Formats: sequence, C-alpha cells, structure tokens
Amino acid sequence: MNVKNNVNLKPFHTFGVDIPCDFLIEAYEVDDIIQAFQNKDWVDIPKLILGKGSNVFFTQPYHGVVIVNRLQGKSLVEKDGYYHLHISGGEDWPSLVEWSLAQGVNGLENLALIPGCAGSAPIQNIGAYGVEFKDICEYVDYLDLDSFQIKRLSAKECEFSYRDSIFKQALRNKVVITAVGIVLNKSWKPNLSYGPLQAESDLLTTPKSVFDLVCEIRRSKLPDPALIGNAGSFFKNPIISHAAYEKLKSAHPDVNGYETEDGVKMAAGWLIDRCGLKGHQVGDAQVHPQQALVIVNTGSASAKDVLDLAWFIKQTVLSKYNINLEHEVRFFTATEESQLDDIINSSH
Repeated sequence: MNVKNNVNLKPFHTFGVDIPCDFLIEAYEVDDIIQAFQNKDWVDIPKLILGKGSNVFFTQPYHGVVIVNRLQGKSLVEKDGYYHLHISGGEDWPSLVEWSLAQGVNGLENLALIPGCAGSAPIQNIGAYGVEFKDICEYVDYLDLDSFQIKRLSAKECEFSYRDSIFKQALRNKVVITAVGIVLNKSWKPNLSYGPLQAESDLLTTPKSVFDLVCEIRRSKLPDPALIGNAGSFFKNPIISHAAYEKLKSAHPDVNGYETEDGVKMAAGWLIDRCGLKGHQVGDAQVHPQQALVIVNTGSASAKDVLDLAWFIKQTVLSKYNINLEHEVRFFTATEESQLDDIINSSH
C-alpha cells in the first residue's frame, strides 16, 4: 500500500480547487482498503473513499485519509435472455457505457457521459434521460467496515430513490462499494421518455443513435471538467407537493413541473435561470453562462467563492419561488460530510 502525505487533491476532484489532505492512498486491491481502515495509526482519523471526484466538493483541507477507489475488472455472462455484468467499483462509468455498446450489450446508452466510477453509481442512484441506476441494477457488493467481509445487497435492498440510496442513509460511512451487478434485457427497446429524445424518436432506432444523441445533448449542456472545473449538476431538481405547485403556478404562470410518484418535480436549472443568475460570479466561481445548474471554476476559485455563490443561488430561488434547493454535490469539511446550510451557519 503506497501512502502519500500532505497531497493536493486538485487532480483528484473535478472542481479543480486547491485543497490538501493529510494522507492519500490509491487502492487497487480490496486488501489496500482493509489495510487503510485497520492501520493502528489511523484508527481515530476520518477516512474518505473517493472515486473520480466528480460529485464532491472539499470546503476545507481534509484532515484524514483519502482512499481512491482504483478497483478494476469487468465480466459479462449471458443467461435467460439477459446480459449480466459484474463491474468493479473503480471502473470509469463513461468508459463502461462505451465498452458495453462495443460488446453488443445495449441498455446503458441513456447513461452515457455521466462522470464518475461504477462504485459511485449506486450511492447517488445516478440517472439521466429517463433511466436511473436502479433500473439496471441487479446487486451491489460492498466491504463491511465492521467485519471486513464482502457482502451483497439486491437492488431492492439498496433502497434507491431520487439521487439517494441506503449507502447515503443507513450504510453511510459503514461500507465501501467494491462492485456492482448490472442486468440488461437482450431484447432492446429504446427509452425515449425524456423530451429531447422523444422529439427525435423516428431517428433513434439503434442503441448507438441514442448514445450519440445523449452525448451530443450532454456536451452541449454541461461543460467539460477537463477544460473548466465543475462537478456537474450542482443542485437536485426539487420535488414539491401538488398544492405547493398549484400555488406557485398561480403566482408564476410560466413555471412547469413534471408529475412524479412523490409530487411535482421542478427543473432547478430553470428556476436559477429565471432568477437571472446565469453568469453570476463570486470571485472565480461562476454560474455557467449556458447552463444555470452548473457552478464552474473560472480560474482559481477558492472553496469560499463556491460556498458563497451556492448560498446566494439557494437564497435567491427561495426568495422568488419559495423553493428550497438541495445540493446534489457532496460537501466535505475537514473531518466529515456536511450540508451547505450547516457550513454557512457555522461560519457566522
């Protein structure tokens, strides 16, 4: 196990903010993770599992051990009309989607270009263009940090919901995801429920055509973190009650929502845009001029720049629409995961 001290995390997260951590290891074997958690010198300090760093934001220097998930491996079995994929947690998700299509395995194309690794997919229940991870999940394997044994949960046991799962709730900080099982029907049917795909339904007759359009839409809407630091969609699309939606609609006739099982889903990006915040900047942190849902690092943004901008966005939307935005990006302080409200309130 190769341990590095006082490492700048800038290359390990897509926001590109200079933030150090006390210790960093890259785990290529499950045993590397076990050693890190059993190290007697590290018993009392925080530990954080990091994938591609595409959905995290460090608000302070991290005083603990960052363990980068580099577990690799992919296998494919065909059985009873389905493809069964077993994917190690450190595999790059966008590369996995491309690989599956190259194997003639279809069904992941709507999830193209979502940054991150396979092990992060179930935590957040990633989703895009009408498909969520829960729709294609068969099981999740994890390392239990009490017994240090590998255990398995079925998709149902993962308690998936919108951008949420048991891994953010009951099992938070208690497990490390080592692999995921994906099941895909060999009888492919395109999922074109998302508006822009629906509009092109006559042309989307192959998995590759769906993949290409999803990639085109994502590239047009979301800035490439390799070119400008960002963590993708910064805020979740809020879900409000039908009563709240009707009240909002009467005050703002131009708003639109989408029916869900839990209420009416609003587009956070639309709300931010209608508040006139595209291009709004605090220091080097900016609301992306083309995509209001994304906060970008235009140069040398500090953690405070990003926090202050996120808080300003949240308060502006709350003031105008009475909707409380929740951040999709995971925030980490010096020792633990936290929430924007708590961080801002503790600084005052």
